[in-house]
Amino acid sequence: MKCIVGLGNPGRKYQQTRHNIGFITIDELLHRNQWQLEKEKFNGCYTIQHLEGEKVLLLKPLTFMNLSGEAIRPLLEYYDISTEDLLVVYDDLDLPTGKVRLRQKGGHGGHNGIRSTIDQLKTKDFNRLRIGIGRPANAMPVVDYVLGKFQKDELDRVVSGIKHAADACEAWMKKPFAQVMNEYNQ
Repeated sequence: MKCIVGLGNPGRKYQQTRHNIGFITIDELLHRNQWQLEKEKFNGCYTIQHLEGEKVLLLKPLTFMNLSGEAIRPLLEYYDISTEDLLVVYDDLDLPTGKVRLRQKGGHGGHNGIRSTIDQLKTKDFNRLRIGIGRPANAMPVVDYVLGKFQKDELDRVVSGIKHAADACEAWMKKPFAQVMNEYNQ
C-alpha cells in the first residue's frame, strides 16, 4: 500500500491558505475519484482506496502543521507502510507559485511539517512533492504570508500546480518514483 499525505492546518480558519496546499491537493485527488475521507485515527482523517490498480491511503493530519509527523508515523506503523511508499505533499516558499518539484529525500528546509515528519520517522528518506507558494513581495512576515489566502493574480498558477501535483500522485501509482520525478519536475 502507498500513502499520500497532504500537509496543512485543520479548521475553517486555514482553508484555502498557502500553507494548506497539501490539503488542497488531497482534496483534488478526492474530487477526481469521487472519494471522501471517511476514517479518523491517530490524529488523522483518511481513506483507503484503489487508484491505478494500487492500494493507496490518502491522509490529512488533524494536528497542526508543526506536529504533522505525529499523525503520519502511527498510521504508517498501523498499516505497515514503508517510508519508500510514502509521499508527502506540502508548500514551498522557495519555489515560484504553482511550480511543482518532487524529491526522494532531503532536509526540512525550514518547513515545520517536514521537520516533524523527519523527527517522527527518524529518517529523511521519504518522497516529497513540493508546490511553490513563492515568497512575500514586501516586508510581510512569513507566518502571515503562509497563513494567508492566495491573491487573485496567483489563482491560475495555483490551480495549475495543484492539478499537476495530483497528476504526479496518480502517476506514482503505476510508475517508479524516480520516473515520476523525471516526468513531472517542471
